[in-house]
Amino acid sequence: MLHAQKFSTPLIQRRLSFLLVCAGLVSSPLALSQVATQLGDKSIASLVLQSPASSDATSIYFKIAYTGTPTWVRVYIDTDRNIASGFRLYNIGSSFMIENGRLYRYSGSNGGWGWTFLKTLPYTSGSGLASLKLARTDIGSPTAINVVTQTDAPLTVSGVIGLTLQTPAPAPAPAPTPTPTPTPTPTPTPTPTPTPTPTPTPTPTPTPTPSPTVAVNYTASTATIANPERGFYRHVGCETPVSQTQLTNFRTADGETLMLCVFYLRNFVNSPINQTTLTLFQNQMDTVRRAGLKAIVRFAYNDNNNPVDATPSMVNTHLTQLAPYLAANKDVITVVQAGLIGAWGEWGNTQNYGDSYNMTVKNMADRKSVVDKLLQVVPVERQVQLRMPLFKTKLYSATALTSAEAFNGSAKARLGHHNDCFLSNSSDYGTYINPSVEFPYLAAETNYVASGGETCNYAPPRSDCPTALSEMTRFHWSYLNLDYNQTVLNNWKTQGCFAQVEQKLGYRFVMQSGAYSGSAKPGGGFTLNLQLKNQGWAAPFNSRDAEVVFRNTASGALYRVKLAADPRRWLAGQTVTLNQTVTLPAAMVKGSYAVLLNLPDPQASLRNRPEYAIQLANANTWEAATGFNNLNHTVGVAP
Repeated sequence: MLHAQKFSTPLIQRRLSFLLVCAGLVSSPLALSQVATQLGDKSIASLVLQSPASSDATSIYFKIAYTGTPTWVRVYIDTDRNIASGFRLYNIGSSFMIENGRLYRYSGSNGGWGWTFLKTLPYTSGSGLASLKLARTDIGSPTAINVVTQTDAPLTVSGVIGLTLQTPAPAPAPAPTPTPTPTPTPTPTPTPTPTPTPTPTPTPTPTPTPSPTVAVNYTASTATIANPERGFYRHVGCETPVSQTQLTNFRTADGETLMLCVFYLRNFVNSPINQTTLTLFQNQMDTVRRAGLKAIVRFAYNDNNNPVDATPSMVNTHLTQLAPYLAANKDVITVVQAGLIGAWGEWGNTQNYGDSYNMTVKNMADRKSVVDKLLQVVPVERQVQLRMPLFKTKLYSATALTSAEAFNGSAKARLGHHNDCFLSNSSDYGTYINPSVEFPYLAAETNYVASGGETCNYAPPRSDCPTALSEMTRFHWSYLNLDYNQTVLNNWKTQGCFAQVEQKLGYRFVMQSGAYSGSAKPGGGFTLNLQLKNQGWAAPFNSRDAEVVFRNTASGALYRVKLAADPRRWLAGQTVTLNQTVTLPAAMVKGSYAVLLNLPDPQASLRNRPEYAIQLANANTWEAATGFNNLNHTVGVAP
């Protein structure tokens, strides 16, 4: 909590050996230099030129090295080298994407996720190497492209590789041989040329017609949904063992899926954290996991208006000790607040880091060292939130995060915002220095980073419903404290907006309509065209899988197929179309299958737990026992 007295790493990109073999392919030395700089690999990618006369003169070959067993091997291809067009990610605008050997053309809007399946390419994967072949004509025969490769998980992203595709030069014409003067010969009587028998034109083999689709319409629900990583949170004391029963009741009885764990290190301002305290933190996270919740985590040194905190050197020691615990519990940590500095860990009243509004060069360097260390020890899949926009603009970047920069693992992409004196006065007790600049900045940033906090003072009319709804919409709030400030929250109930806040915090996906194949073959294509709208105030800020599940109506056997979709790109207020043709598993047995949509947590420990899956806001679709959303469609599968 913040009171009036308080204020008067780049993504660790694993080395990726990326080999492009292309007929007549010329690489840009600048592009390769940029890649080497980004990946830190002096022996980065090699380009092998083939003869323009070879049979591969019209193809591009990709060889992508990987570690582990990635679910996706992707190649993003920007054919016009224009970041403003196509899917904007990793500093290119992709017009095409290859995923596990399947070629897709971009069909989204405003740089968001959306792809149409084109064809399956020659593709092999094994022993840490994926290889595929792409005909240049399949992507419009461009003369130059930008390429980024991605494998996940573990997440590995190449730099931008610029390639120029040269047209093969024609073979030189042979020198003419002098023609000798012919000796005249008698002109023979010409033999009549027989009339040739016409060759019959072959009848073309008809192209198989895809199975007709069946339309399905959906009804929106007005229910309040206890979805993960969004909504009202509960502030629970984290210095003593938390109660699993209490946490479970928050979710099952009250509909809250988040708790705030401020873990105080008050006894270790001048010394390393002891093992008993580290074990307590692990036990708290274990309890959160058993209860089916997630935690907003903050570390701090005192819980009153007291400037005592640890030096940058001691903070570094503490974060090094906490690193393995943060890594071990990333599945149930939603976001980490920067904390550590000042009273309540809110960066205000501090003895070691200077005045927030008049930071010296050393103050800024010390504060940045804390955030840099946090970005190092907090798993790259998770974001870190700062208490004021000032700290991100001063210490990292004065420009707002763009769609192209989002989720690329950089410090800019991983730093979000929390406001713990929301609506308290015109500056929210010093949260804002220059709202005319900071408000547009936050409105853009929070499309892609975590935003939330708490109220701390009732100051009408600013604290009332109209401003509350306006600013939570504008700044894409995902979570809010239910325990404080009760005067503010009770007035929202009286004024009639509390239920709307409860529904719209974070994401709220509503299916509108769908069209699906009525029949399919094992190993064949299944068409899915689904329209959803995000009626919430934010998109998910953590990664989330999307898959279509086929369940045999007789045996209950499940077959899962991943979709090329990133729910983090399903932005607030937008309608998203998933229009894909997926390949059914070849081993599917003949039968009737219910078709379901699953949006599970990508972490292995939570993937099959229904309380961590996303429920769509529709009537008669949610299966609480499985975590699946029933698309209310059945497909017949037969050879």
